[in-house]
Amino acid sequence: MAPIPRIAARVILIGPGARTLLFRGGDPHRPHDGTWWFTPGGALEPDETSEEAARRELWEETGQSNVEWGGLVAEREAVFDFLGATYRSIERYYVAHTADLSVRPAGLTEIEVESVEEHRWMDATDLRRLAEPVYPAELPTVLPRLAARDYPADPWSWKG
Repeated sequence: MAPIPRIAARVILIGPGARTLLFRGGDPHRPHDGTWWFTPGGALEPDETSEEAARRELWEETGQSNVEWGGLVAEREAVFDFLGATYRSIERYYVAHTADLSVRPAGLTEIEVESVEEHRWMDATDLRRLAEPVYPAELPTVLPRLAARDYPADPWSWKG
């Protein structure tokens, strides 16, 4: 069976100390597969642009809206299994900066409540020390550059 296409917007949210907010979670249908770390974000709703989805997802998952947006910095294609289905995801990564390290979800879905175990603000060194995978895998390398507001002229292209 062909993977289900999924267009998503994700946010690399950067706070003081060049730290980014990540969630740790896993597939509730496959707990034996462990957990991984990932940025806020999710699938686009009908008639929604990826930038609109990034703003909505950031608000729903973190309660953050008073941020400084830095724009689209990367695109990633990944195929993965989740909840018994295989997805082919095209993800657009936006960067945003905040001085507020609070996380007050404003609209989590049932599956987000079931699959997310914790959140944590981490710098690039923290990311490299994690035992679980980090998505996108390039994040520890690019975080210092993005924290310094040194954005790519054209979005990076990431796989996997």
